[in-house]
Amino acid sequence: MDPIEIVDNPDFIEGIFNYCDRWCERCAFTNRCANFALGEEHFPTPEDRNIHSERFWEKLHDVFQQTRDMLGELLREQGIELTEADLEAATKEDRQLTDTAESHECVRAAEAYATSVNEWFDSAADLFSKKGEDLDLEGSNPRAEINELNDAVEVIRWYQYPIQVKLIRAVRGSIEDPPEILEGYPSDSDGSAKVALIGLDRSLAAWGLMRNQIPDQQDKILDILIALDRLRRRTEACFPNARDFIRPGFDDPANDSE
Repeated sequence: MDPIEIVDNPDFIEGIFNYCDRWCERCAFTNRCANFALGEEHFPTPEDRNIHSERFWEKLHDVFQQTRDMLGELLREQGIELTEADLEAATKEDRQLTDTAESHECVRAAEAYATSVNEWFDSAADLFSKKGEDLDLEGSNPRAEINELNDAVEVIRWYQYPIQVKLIRAVRGSIEDPPEILEGYPSDSDGSAKVALIGLDRSLAAWGLMRNQIPDQQDKILDILIALDRLRRRTEACFPNARDFIRPGFDDPANDSE
């Protein structure tokens, strides 16, 4: 199916994929998401989605080529012709924006958090085995506790890097489209910051559960919780309207997916 046909499908919620956490397995809106449909169209099997397989890169190349052709066609329809100089200038400006965003205090803190997650899991590998043995000995409801712990780990690992990615986009957006330019229109930077805040909220809850389940690590996990909470409050201060941003689909009062 042509990408334009998928994007133009009226059954899809416009722009829903711009403000999601990309966790499709836990999303209630995959059947109304053009981005998910495109992924299923071009990467339908696990082999297709395996970044270590040759097939994945062949298909990705095809998608890029189709996208490039589509953009070229749209530009020609608008009578726009980009020169090599235009592309070089755009690339330079994009790099400068990214460099500025990556130096932002929230982005640096998110990067430090991601590193601390790796360090903690590397140091705590043996504790998970011990935790399993303790649960077997206790015999209360070990399966439920193990499932809770596994879910907490999945949440922490899933949001470990996207928090930083979304904050980079939020900072870039605030530079490209400052509030005085938008004149009351929804801000993409606020939408991106909201997704980062959701990741922070869920990560805080997951770490809280981990701290209760692994007493030997309470002090170390507390340090992580404090750093995360500081980042959350700092993000809210930098993007004071982010919590109020209405994400297409997700924040529709008619939906109760979250």
